[in-house]
Amino acid sequence: MEAKITSVQSSEESTESSQPLYESRTAAGFGVPGDDTVDDSLNLHNYLVHNETATFFVRVTGDSMEGAKIFDGDVLVVDRSRNPGDMSIVVAAVNGELLVKRLRKTTKGVELHSENKDYAPIPLTDSDDCFIWGQVVGVARKLS
Repeated sequence: MEAKITSVQSSEESTESSQPLYESRTAAGFGVPGDDTVDDSLNLHNYLVHNETATFFVRVTGDSMEGAKIFDGDVLVVDRSRNPGDMSIVVAAVNGELLVKRLRKTTKGVELHSENKDYAPIPLTDSDDCFIWGQVVGVARKLS
């Protein structure tokens, strides 16, 4: 299923909470010695949101962006103040639907690409009802 946006929430509506950020790093390969030293506190809102009035959270449905590690049910952090360039991941309004895609500038023009080989690129022309709604700057996912 094409990766579509199913809900939108302003970053101003979210609650802020800080949690401890430990100094030691967790290994994804061989183990490393751990410690209990707290380096700082981490507020995920402050970490992910750089322009609060222009940032929104959107929930994704579909599998067309799995190659970019964006999965069904993920929440994307979208900054509308950014000027996305070639290869940026964006949320685009295409014919009234919000889609998440990779923006590609080719010799033929601008296209929206999925990160799943089962989906064809979407070429954009002046006659299309399409605009770039914002640039994806982060992803949040629950593991269980």
